[in-house]
Order: sequence, then C-alpha cells, then structure tokens
Amino acid sequence: MARSKSSGGWLRRHVTDPYVKLAQKEGYRSRSAYKLLELNKKDHLLRLGQWVMDLGSAPGGWSQVAGKAVGPKGRVLATDILPMDPICNVDFIQGDFTSDAVVDQIHAWLQGEKFDLIVSDVAPNLSGIDAADQARSIYFLECALDTVRLARTPGAAFIAKMFQGQGSDEYVKELRKSFRQVSIRKPKASRPESREVYIVAKDFRR
Repeated sequence: MARSKSSGGWLRRHVTDPYVKLAQKEGYRSRSAYKLLELNKKDHLLRLGQWVMDLGSAPGGWSQVAGKAVGPKGRVLATDILPMDPICNVDFIQGDFTSDAVVDQIHAWLQGEKFDLIVSDVAPNLSGIDAADQARSIYFLECALDTVRLARTPGAAFIAKMFQGQGSDEYVKELRKSFRQVSIRKPKASRPESREVYIVAKDFRR
C-alpha cells in the first residue's frame, strides 16, 4: 500500500529529526526524553532519593530520565495501558491510571508514602476532530491532577503535556489553586508546529 503524502512527510521528519538521532545514540527510548531533560535543567525538579510517578509512560523515555535522576535510593513508578520493557530503578503497572483498579495498585505500591514529583507526557489517540481531541486531552490532564491530589506530599511538583486550545486556560487556573507556582514551557525538543506545551507546577499546597 502506498504511503499518503502526510505519512511520508512524517516519516522524513522523523528520520532526519536531530532528537531522534540523539536518542538512538544515547540509548533513550524516545525523543521525548529530551523534553524532560530540558525542563529539569531549567526547573531543577528531579533529585536524588525522590519518589516519582510517570503517568502514561510507554515506551519509557521519561521513566529512563527519572530513574537515572533519583538514583538507587529513589523510587519511580510508571504506568501505561501499553506494555513497557523493564527499566533500571523503575517499577511498572500496566493499566489505565484513570481506573479504580490502577489507583488501588498505586496506593498499594506507595505503602503510605507520597510522591515528590508526578510527570506525564501522555497524549490521547487522535481522531483528527480537533474539538474531540482537545476535550480528551483536557480529560487526561484532569485525571492526572486527581492522581496528584490523591498521592502527593506538601511541596510536590507536577509536569505534564498540554495542548493549547479550548479548556487549557481553565485547567491552568485550576492548577493554580493547588500549586504556588505554575509555568508554561515549550522545550526545544517539542516540534515548533505542535500545539503542545508543558505545564510545570511547583510547591503543591493541597
């Protein structure tokens, strides 16, 4: 079957993408690892000994970054509906993090502890219908915030992908009720034509 012009263009961009090449060279599972590395360089959120959760983790680029950053005394829990190959210093739960069953597994894993940082590079499967895709993206962010509120420690931080559009301003306002500082970042590794930005929320207060 012949490729469409759009799919052929995506493949050419992917093959020539400098971050794809760098990920292959440095052993990261996805180019998105460099988004988290850049965000952390600016905001200094990953530290040795932390407890970190990665929501929507597969294939594992962000989990790799987190696992290295927290070291052997830290703990990283990753979760995704898709399977993920093992990563050093990272535990994995397969399932939908919006489901009660996975939330119960998260609490069992924590054993009374709390997360210092929750990260999420999750994006919904796109339908091509902008309004529906944007609504689904905001829904995932709302579920991620619910997870933050359930399993967090005072002063904790949250990093998440957000697509700018309907509902995004309201979501940021909601975040500001729970975090003392909320910033919007556009890492260099995020393609310029993409509507994605990254929320960096610091100092969780309730």
